[in-house]
Amino acid sequence: MLSLRMELPCWCLLLLSCLKSLSAHNDFFTSIGHMTDLLYTEKDLVTSLKDYIRAEENKLEQVKRWADKLDSLTATATQDPEGFLGHPVNAFKLMKRLNTEWGDLESLVLSDTTDGFISNLTIQRQHFPTDEDQTGAAKALLRLQDTYRLDANTISIGDLPGVKHKSLMTVEDCYELGKIAYSDVDYYHTELWMAQALKQLDQGEESTLDKVTVLDYLSYAIYQQGEIDRALEYTKKLLELDPEHQRANGNLKYFEFQLEKQRKAAEAEGEKQKERGKRETSEKKKKPKKKASIQLIPERKKYEMLCRGEGIRMTPRRESRLFCRYYDNNRNPMYVLAPVRQQDEWDRPYIVRFLDIISDKEIERVKQLAKPRLRRATISNPITGVLETAPYRISKSAWLTGYEDPMIEKINQRIEDLTGLEMDTAEELQVANYGVGGQYEPHFDFGRKDEPDAFKELGTGNRIATWLFYMSDVAAGGATVFPDVGAAVWPQKGTAVFWYNLFPSGEGDYSTRHAACPVLVGNKWVSNKWIHERGQEWRRPCALNETE
Repeated sequence: MLSLRMELPCWCLLLLSCLKSLSAHNDFFTSIGHMTDLLYTEKDLVTSLKDYIRAEENKLEQVKRWADKLDSLTATATQDPEGFLGHPVNAFKLMKRLNTEWGDLESLVLSDTTDGFISNLTIQRQHFPTDEDQTGAAKALLRLQDTYRLDANTISIGDLPGVKHKSLMTVEDCYELGKIAYSDVDYYHTELWMAQALKQLDQGEESTLDKVTVLDYLSYAIYQQGEIDRALEYTKKLLELDPEHQRANGNLKYFEFQLEKQRKAAEAEGEKQKERGKRETSEKKKKPKKKASIQLIPERKKYEMLCRGEGIRMTPRRESRLFCRYYDNNRNPMYVLAPVRQQDEWDRPYIVRFLDIISDKEIERVKQLAKPRLRRATISNPITGVLETAPYRISKSAWLTGYEDPMIEKINQRIEDLTGLEMDTAEELQVANYGVGGQYEPHFDFGRKDEPDAFKELGTGNRIATWLFYMSDVAAGGATVFPDVGAAVWPQKGTAVFWYNLFPSGEGDYSTRHAACPVLVGNKWVSNKWIHERGQEWRRPCALNETE
């Protein structure tokens, strides 16, 4: 009611100024007749004042409902922030709330700019997510939908594997996703999400959106995908609700014309087929059919299959050659008495996993050091060599040096002891955190022959090997996959995987092309060490054979 009390004087001054103005110019007191006009004027002003009071009360009621809802939501969310934001819908809705809905709330109560809350909100809004953040979160949801083959309803009702905080999407949320897809000329996803919004409206969900708006987008998206008959069906539904809808009436005539045109074309083609059939003699031998060529599965499809756990399985014979062992790296003094557990993950390329290799205490320290420095992860442009952001690498990363914290130096030494490789020429420990739908699409860690200057500025040669720590478990998704060979390595907190990117000859092993699958549910933290060629001359001797 603070806003109301502060604004009432303004209204009173306005009313008094109006009355004084009328009085000054018309001398109403000299005529009862004129004074009766003032009664009606005052009555109208009182009516307007009551309307204002009702509007203010409604406004305060809306603000109260919003505050109660957010109070409950934030209380739940802050109990387990990473778990809560591990659900991609929660992350998307957070972007949407802070970028759009808090702005709407600000506009609602902005009438009193001296209010402390509004002043604070206005200051804080400069740090809120932008339109780009909201769009990015929405596109991440669409990416997850495709990669993990989820229907819109599954995402909308929050029925995702391993979720801790189930979250429902409103009609407005579904509509927002559809609109973002539409603005990206992505009519496939526009249809999916507008259809979901319509479904929820049909089920009776209360919404400020009307079916006409949703049907307008839906019919157009379907038309753009070439299904004119279905587009016509939805256009008719729209016109049942709004017979005067100008665009829909125009589309109705156009769709009917196009369908008639298609029908005539089909009939003409049928007649031609009949004519050709008559000319063919029954003695004519049929040409033997060519055997269908085996189509190689595109890399993108293999990548998504592996992310879903649908990878190519090893033969039993190959699997029988994979072992687990206690490992001391040729009796390294650090591990003679306490060897580490090591297991084979894949044979070609040879990928091994070290178990319980980084403690929870070390993980928390690494995350603590990295969090203030996390920045959008970059990739090296293969043409210019310049570091830049890319839509196929969605994460934030930070670099930690050994001299700034003894624990980082200890971790670096552990990698050296277990791999037998020199760390002085390796890159610093890179820590990465993947957000909603976070991923890194298929790539090589080493520089190829067409990238001779990939690591020239480092002066340490090519990346000979990769060491990757998993610093969190992931409820769903987030695997490291190797599409060319069908390998999938799943995150397991406290473990690390290791593989060579180069053969002993120095040639690149192209089978090590790998990717980080989108995180479906959960929060993925990893840290990696890229180890370079220089300094390894006596630790990993060269071979003469290119593939040795």
